[in-house]
Amino acid sequence: MTVDDRIRCAWIDESRLSPEDFVIYRDYHDTEWGQPLRDSKALFERVTLEAFQSGLSWLIILRKRENFRRAFHRFDVERVARYGERDITRLMADAGIVRNRAKIEATIANARAVGDLDVDLAELLWSFAPSPRPRPARMADVPAVTPESTAMAKELKRRGFRFVGPTTAYALMQATGMVDDHTADCWVPATIQ
Repeated sequence: MTVDDRIRCAWIDESRLSPEDFVIYRDYHDTEWGQPLRDSKALFERVTLEAFQSGLSWLIILRKRENFRRAFHRFDVERVARYGERDITRLMADAGIVRNRAKIEATIANARAVGDLDVDLAELLWSFAPSPRPRPARMADVPAVTPESTAMAKELKRRGFRFVGPTTAYALMQATGMVDDHTADCWVPATIQ
């Protein structure tokens, strides 16, 4: 239960979050996480943010999200694909984002890989969405990796993407509504039938 009496997934643990962080997580959970996202530009943003989250708390990424958007020119794929050493230097000096050179370089490589696709990014990513299944009873029933996320990661890597392992791919699937991992008792309406 929370102050608004809505039951949410256990990762929204109000007792372990500051009031400000609870609002960030709550709003993300209630309005975005698990909602089907089919816009390629928005999906490129999510691929990028999931890669930057690797090894970190998702809350860190959410706190810095607007900074990421500004730093990466609102995730304009064509523009990011043209980034060079000056942009890498600029990004490494930007305290508003996660300053990890390998992840910055991966973002640029991923933008270039998107540009090289023979299919729309959304179509490619959604081709790995599994058949709908019942919501998990509890968070312990949520996998970290699935055969579909493993296949997605393998195909993305084959196409030149970086920082897209099976766990990151599954987190992307959860975040963009390819799977519905809200727990059965969560108030958020199911979006996958």
